[in-house]
Amino acid sequence: MVVKQYKAHGPVTKTLLPVVALDDAVGLVLFAISFGVAKSIGSVGATNPWQVIISVAVEPILEVVLSLALGALVGLVFTFIERFFHSRSKRLAISVAFVLMTVALSMMKFEIKGIHIGFSSLLVCMMLGAVFCNICDFSEELMDRVDRWTAPLFVLFFVLSGAELELSVFMD
Repeated sequence: MVVKQYKAHGPVTKTLLPVVALDDAVGLVLFAISFGVAKSIGSVGATNPWQVIISVAVEPILEVVLSLALGALVGLVFTFIERFFHSRSKRLAISVAFVLMTVALSMMKFEIKGIHIGFSSLLVCMMLGAVFCNICDFSEELMDRVDRWTAPLFVLFFVLSGAELELSVFMD
């Protein structure tokens, strides 16, 4: 947003944006794995060592891999469907619908043979955007229009994230 605010262009900007995006992606993946491991350690009550290993090691990695796969799949479908719409308003509506659908899909949780499977909605949406922006020919045009919605969405995201924060955890 700072780059867009100052309308910066040049070799530093062209290098900076991909590096920041990669840094965010790596940080998000490491956080998802660390959070999954911490959550698993806190909830492990099983005495079976295999169940502990699955809960602590396999489930967090599976969450990251499946989140990336779901995001890539939805990104491919989104890119394919977006080609059939030519008006700006319809493309914007389809974009919003796909993001909301992706968030809804990422909230699924299920269990297969004792392994709890869930998704990281932030990682799924990040992968959706990465696939769409790198495959679709007109993604830049669409992203310019979507940028107008970015600031209110950031405010909403941080308000909702802060609303879920339990400050009582820090009291111990």
